[in-house]
Amino acid sequence: MASTLHSSPAHAQDEGHKDEGHIVLVVNAGSSSIKCSVYRVVDDPHVEGGERAIFGAGGQIEGIGVAPRVVARMADGRLIVDEKFPLAQVADHDAAFRLLRLVLAVGLRDTPPAAIGHRVVHGGAQFKDAVLIDDKVIEALDALTPLAPLHQPHNLAAIRAVRTAAPDLPQVACFDTAFHAGNDIMAQLFALPYHYYEEGIRRYGFHGLSYEYIAQHLHSAAPDVARGRVVVAHLGNGASLCAMKDGKSVETTMGLTALDGLPMGTRCGALDAGAALWMMAQGMGHDEIEKLLYHESGLKGLSGVSSDMRELLASESERAKLAVDFYTYRIAQEVGKLAVGLGGLDALVLTGGIGEHAAPIRAQVCERLAPLFGIALDAAANDAGKERVSSRESRVPVFAIRTDEEGMIALHTARLLRGALAR
Repeated sequence: MASTLHSSPAHAQDEGHKDEGHIVLVVNAGSSSIKCSVYRVVDDPHVEGGERAIFGAGGQIEGIGVAPRVVARMADGRLIVDEKFPLAQVADHDAAFRLLRLVLAVGLRDTPPAAIGHRVVHGGAQFKDAVLIDDKVIEALDALTPLAPLHQPHNLAAIRAVRTAAPDLPQVACFDTAFHAGNDIMAQLFALPYHYYEEGIRRYGFHGLSYEYIAQHLHSAAPDVARGRVVVAHLGNGASLCAMKDGKSVETTMGLTALDGLPMGTRCGALDAGAALWMMAQGMGHDEIEKLLYHESGLKGLSGVSSDMRELLASESERAKLAVDFYTYRIAQEVGKLAVGLGGLDALVLTGGIGEHAAPIRAQVCERLAPLFGIALDAAANDAGKERVSSRESRVPVFAIRTDEEGMIALHTARLLRGALAR
């Protein structure tokens, strides 16, 4: 196994590359925020797929409709803007997108984007690859909203905002579910009557753009690791694991919706379906149960302190410690389950906001997995945030790799646009 990984092509800054490439604006919309990034996609025969996405600038508007604030920076860290705006000026996603696009004009260097790529959480059974957005696509994605109520409405709001602000600009939807679309039926089934599977009630999996980026990174940086049996843990406010073999998804912990699997910031993770039936029997309605499972559970519900891992690690509360311990316990459990599906484990990768930055969480996970897989942590490397955090003696190498979902969206968008122009 390779012991070191080099910097990722998707994070590389433009070093005078002569290929002008495609300028792509990437949009990742949440309930009260919109993140936008400017990428230049250029040819590069040295990376998988023959292209790389060079980050140019990025920013976000948070507090939409409440207390709007815009922060944007160039790739070298130079601040473009950090400013609060009156509520009336940024009351909705339409206004937020128009403002953020104006701010990022600095990063675009007076060159309009060739297209806009959107992260869309749920593609259902219909969308297995990135797709150009039209009225029929929007209608189909809208129908999937009940399966991703935290994300899908805001993804669609951003798409509609772009249509209002720039109706002639091509838009591309890139799906978190697409990376898992080729999984074997055994990884997709629920033990319900088979006709439900045929009707689309199946395990889709999410965080696919992040997993796809990690697979690409490993392929370029450590091909011997990439060819093996790898479990990737995307740990953030949402959290899941993916088992990969030769860079392809084999199994994942999320299912029909983004509620399944690991406990998350405010989401419950795996839950006995009987618990929801019991809640209904107690008189709780659909909206009340949905609010509980999506917004009041997970780390927030267990700790009673916060959904933010930084606050939990700093807290002296016993319940905060309980929440953290349960979180790492469940991660270790699921790693073991996915290793069974892979027939072994050759590498573990931690990514996402928590996986990349929370050294104590990485340490706890590795400690729990040590008896099973012979994992040995390098404490100094882990504390320093190195890319390889396991020691040379570790039977299974462990890496902490920064993901780049936006870079993957830029690549998909440019490729789809190039294909459309070639026809």
